[in-house]
Amino acid sequence: MKREDVKVRRLAPLDTPTDLKPDAVKDISGALNILLADMFALYLKTKNFHWHVSGPHFRDYHLLLDEQADQIFGTTDAIAERVRKIGGMTLRSIGQVGRLQRVMDNDAEYVTPLDMLAELRDDNKELAANMRETHGLCDDGDDIATASLLEVWIDEAERRTWFLFEASRRAQPGA
Repeated sequence: MKREDVKVRRLAPLDTPTDLKPDAVKDISGALNILLADMFALYLKTKNFHWHVSGPHFRDYHLLLDEQADQIFGTTDAIAERVRKIGGMTLRSIGQVGRLQRVMDNDAEYVTPLDMLAELRDDNKELAANMRETHGLCDDGDDIATASLLEVWIDEAERRTWFLFEASRRAQPGA
């Protein structure tokens, strides 16, 4: 391959063919990239709490958070690949994640186990709401496939929210 051919290939845009309208690709890709940043932030926060949880329910919480972190991380590749499938560009760095994420970091040296669960519960609940908003963009842009994936991810976020809620409930008196 000639040197000029290599230069041209390096500059060639990654134009994935799609029948979606350019504005839909831009809007949906942008929303998915923000969700992807949220997922990375939520993954790291969940692992942080998994690593630092302590107390009498350590084993249960430790395993719950590990399971949830695995599920969250497993979604990241599917989101990024969906962005590429529709012709968008996806995240390229931790810095970009930091600029786009809506999930707040928690760098506290100590967080009580119940506060960890409550914070992650609220983060997952907000994530589901943000996914619903993105679903609306997909509906507007006639992107049925992304909407379908979002429905599964919303269900997963709601399940995580439910488990975190139930795990953090205090026993009822007399129960």
